Amino acid sequence: MAGGSHLSACYPRRVAVIWRRESGGTRYEVRSHGATRRLLSDGVFHSAWNPRTGLTGRTWDLFLPAAFALATPARRILVLGVGAGTALLQYRRFIDPDTLVGVDLNPLHLEIGRRFFGLESAGATLIQADARDWVAGWRGARFDLVVDDLYGHVDGEPRRGVPMTAAWAGALARLLAPGGALVANFISGRELLGCVQLRSQRARAGYASGFRLWGPRDHNAVAVFCRRPTSASETRDRLRRVTALDDRRRDCMLSYSMRRLW
Repeated sequence: MAGGSHLSACYPRRVAVIWRRESGGTRYEVRSHGATRRLLSDGVFHSAWNPRTGLTGRTWDLFLPAAFALATPARRILVLGVGAGTALLQYRRFIDPDTLVGVDLNPLHLEIGRRFFGLESAGATLIQADARDWVAGWRGARFDLVVDDLYGHVDGEPRRGVPMTAAWAGALARLLAPGGALVANFISGRELLGCVQLRSQRARAGYASGFRLWGPRDHNAVAVFCRRPTSASETRDRLRRVTALDDRRRDCMLSYSMRRLW
């Protein structure tokens, strides 16, 4: 199961519903608030995008520090769980990789991304498939950055689409280039602490550094597992070279905390 992500949303009052559809027993809505578009399914917040800033103030922004944990810019990026395309749009704007691939189980997510979020502008290869099958069948070049943002929902609550088991962690690790990094979104710090990379030395063995990222507005914890050694200070220094991501600036909208896991 592939999907978008994250917690149910709390919104300001002045929000307009600009599109709504029932499909497969799920209620989809696209809402606007100023320049920002948001995708919800059964009330679960799956995507957001503001083309003016490129930032959302939510969990997706944490995928950017994760990318800057790499010593050199990622040239090949894979996102599993596209939703309406927030991560793909951000990576295109702030990193501009040579290859950008997005996989999502739900064709309606991709349709919504193209129609309402400008997903075509990301220049990504979009694939409608079950991420587990696609990962198992991939025989091409490895990726510098692999993002696991696979989420569905049950009774209005977000759930990971694929648990971070030893088998899934191993499948994702096989996609990574030698200097690459795996990024995984967890619904909470507790869920992160239960992932196999933190419970098994064998699953952690291929990664020189591990970090946890979190933001001020959601409970999500984003894990970054890096093939090569790096530090939070190095990551922050690289981010600060990009004006819009420089947290020393008063107008910077990127807000995050980062802590080493090992």
